[in-house]
Amino acid sequence: MSRSHRWSVPALAAAALLGSVTLTGPTHATAPQAGAIAAAPAITRHDEIERARTWLVARGGKPVPYSRDLIWKDGFRQDCSGYASMALKLPQPGPNTVALANDGWTTPIAMPALGQGDLVIKAGSDSARFRHVVVFDHWADAAHTKYWAYEQAGGAGTRYTIHDYGLTGGDGYHAAHPRNLTD
Repeated sequence: MSRSHRWSVPALAAAALLGSVTLTGPTHATAPQAGAIAAAPAITRHDEIERARTWLVARGGKPVPYSRDLIWKDGFRQDCSGYASMALKLPQPGPNTVALANDGWTTPIAMPALGQGDLVIKAGSDSARFRHVVVFDHWADAAHTKYWAYEQAGGAGTRYTIHDYGLTGGDGYHAAHPRNLTD
């Protein structure tokens, strides 16, 4: 008899430790279970940015390469949401982009209210290929038409670059404040 079960990341990890499940490849994060968000440790904006910077040089002075399928040696997926989750100290391998936006890990905020460590997320696509999240660092200009952000991007890996995602309207990007982020 075959039985399908949707495992949460903490349940998978516990089952693997107890030997009832063998993890043979990358795991996929699901919606957090009751208490999981509360279990995510508080992190300061400064510490989150310091963690984000580590992947810029984590591969012998080079950025961590992008992959939707691989897990980096610190236990996080090498995609954009895995990277944001690593920076925020969320449970490994990290919630996916949709979960970051919709499952209680973040609270929506207005784009002009972005502060260091907040996220800019595009989660409303039917395809994972068109979803993305970046970690906001600071505004690149006084008019707030561009900003510096950390991201894990296909073809580039980890990078620190200027974006205008979410500022032009209609591109599907929205600002979000991580619930475990402190000032």
